[in-house]
Amino acid sequence: MNVRHHRRRRHIRGFGYFKRLGPGLVTGASDDDPSGIGTYSQVGAGFRFGLLWTALVSLPMAAAVQETAGRLGLVTGKGLAALIKDRFPRWVLFGCVGLVCVANTFNVGADLGSMAAATRLVVPLPQTVLVVVLAAGTLALEVLLPYSKYSKVLRWLALSLVAYVAVLFAVKVDWADVARHTFVPTLRGDRTQLAALIAIFGTTISPYLFFWQASEEVEEELKRGEVGPVGDSHIRAMRGDCAAGMVSAVAIMFAIMVASGATLGAHGVTTVQTADQAARALQPIAGRVAGLLFALGIVGTGALAVPILAGSTAYALAETFGWREGLSRTLREAHGFYGAIGLSMLVGLALGFAGIDPIRALYFAAILNGLAAPPLILVMMVLSNSRRVVGSRTGGPLSNVLMGIALTVMAGLPLAYLLR
Repeated sequence: MNVRHHRRRRHIRGFGYFKRLGPGLVTGASDDDPSGIGTYSQVGAGFRFGLLWTALVSLPMAAAVQETAGRLGLVTGKGLAALIKDRFPRWVLFGCVGLVCVANTFNVGADLGSMAAATRLVVPLPQTVLVVVLAAGTLALEVLLPYSKYSKVLRWLALSLVAYVAVLFAVKVDWADVARHTFVPTLRGDRTQLAALIAIFGTTISPYLFFWQASEEVEEELKRGEVGPVGDSHIRAMRGDCAAGMVSAVAIMFAIMVASGATLGAHGVTTVQTADQAARALQPIAGRVAGLLFALGIVGTGALAVPILAGSTAYALAETFGWREGLSRTLREAHGFYGAIGLSMLVGLALGFAGIDPIRALYFAAILNGLAAPPLILVMMVLSNSRRVVGSRTGGPLSNVLMGIALTVMAGLPLAYLLR
């Protein structure tokens, strides 16, 4: 089986580590988008440190799912939607792609609204103006900037996550209490906690990340332009890249929950509906520096996540309908692909202008993500273990066990919630 591969990512170790990291880091960083920040802030405010143990539980599952998506793209040279199209009935393809596209669009609108609201904490301009400017700027970068440069922009935007680590230095934290709740799980099983668990795992293991990871592995291969068999070193490097991305994503989730629990939760603020609300609430409790860092992180992660949400929609649609695709192509070469990106952002904008509550938009997006994740994980497991698809690069025992656990958790939690 011959595919192009990521020449500069043959090894992750050594000097120039950050430069050699590829789609895995960007995918992991985009997992902490403004809607995710709002979710983790709400969990921290409502439960304080009580659900910090979910970081240790979610990390191996998220890493296994992203490694599977990355391996499928790297070994086959095809995106996830293209593989589903080849191996499954059309109703499976349209069902998976439809759910992901709708969820992504709701997420785009909610994220743009959160970015604008957070920007207003620093720049006092009307919300509408900021939303339009942010959407136009993000779209222009994604469409007009060559992929070789755009991928570097995404990697540097990932550094905006450091803001949430910095917040921990600006607030007072009882680290002994943090350690106790991290390593000693508490599980009540009531509807409130189950809802929080659904939100945490649904945000950490999001379907749009599966499509983006697989397609960006192919994109990186096309950028390098080398053809040849995928060696063990390339597979190991891809796994290291995916692991680095998900470790960063879960670490930032942990930092946000700790910061929110130590400040908002400790001072009786138990309801946080948006990421920018969390930033505003932090200021009088933890000081202006903490609030400002939180707000800057929202803008940075939103600038990273919005193009990935719109891009994953475009990849899924292009592979479904056979359009030319890829950020490495120009607008003239892949007008359908870029049109899908633009349409996703425009519909997201329209949701905001139509007066749809951003919290309701996030609620619907979370429901759709929760519906899409289990069947997609199952489909990926089937593809990953098919020798007709990946040859000898099938999923190993550990990968299959972790994927099975992820499938059970993602499908089981909503059922448990409904049966309570």
